[in-house]
Amino acid sequence: MPPRTSPTYRQARLGAELRKMRLHAGMTAEFAAGLIGIDRGKIPNIESGVRTLSPERLRTLAANYGYGDEAYVSALLAMAQPRTRGWWDEYRGKVSAGMLDIAELEWHATRLHTVQTVHIPGLLQTEEYARAIFGAVLPELSRLEIELRVTLRQERRRVLDRPHPLPYTGYVHEAALRMHFGGRQTARAQLEFLSERSTAENVTIRVLPVSQGIFPGAGHALLYAEGVVPQLDTAQLDSAHGPEFMHAEGQLSKYRSHLRWMEANALDAPASRDFIHRACKEL
Repeated sequence: MPPRTSPTYRQARLGAELRKMRLHAGMTAEFAAGLIGIDRGKIPNIESGVRTLSPERLRTLAANYGYGDEAYVSALLAMAQPRTRGWWDEYRGKVSAGMLDIAELEWHATRLHTVQTVHIPGLLQTEEYARAIFGAVLPELSRLEIELRVTLRQERRRVLDRPHPLPYTGYVHEAALRMHFGGRQTARAQLEFLSERSTAENVTIRVLPVSQGIFPGAGHALLYAEGVVPQLDTAQLDSAHGPEFMHAEGQLSKYRSHLRWMEANALDAPASRDFIHRACKEL
């Protein structure tokens, strides 16, 4: 198959895992190419996600790299299967590739965690609240761009409502509950919706009060997506230039520590729901 011009994050991640395996085994790209009968120059393209690799060839590489973790290899084999069209592909060419990568990441995760300090979690934002946020973007977005982003954000909620809903835990700082994005009426409706959704069996919302003081990762929002195996977890941070995806073991260890801190220090789910009710009444 011809090379891709712009691989998705999921495709690039598969390539990155193959490169990690090869380097861990101490093998050259030339040796790897010989194992599966291709030109040496194609290995860098495979390891960057630009070229596909059949599941059969992937298994050959994994076996020769000495990887005996069958769960990990099976997860990689699933990623190497011919890509099927996801619901998010309807937006390709209409919104940024990074936004689509987030939707795809969430869809293939086994569990999601988010930490939000300023906004309500994206998966649980109402249309009017999301519209207010995208309406404040600079440079200004066109009305069409705003509506496309709002609709995409609403559709991402499918992971919580599908037949086998994804377990989700959202840590929300009190500051996010106090923000009047879109005005008091919109903010009140948003808190009511957040409280309602927090009663779902697969959804846990936990509030971090301002009285807690300083906390790790205070300067950014975090999405942590658990993979089929821990090696395939992903941490995603927002930036002014778009989403940043991280999967190096040191990075994952850091953000796992952040989540453990949140779990130990945030209000429990019932107390958080009461907190949200009080914040709503004060609007």
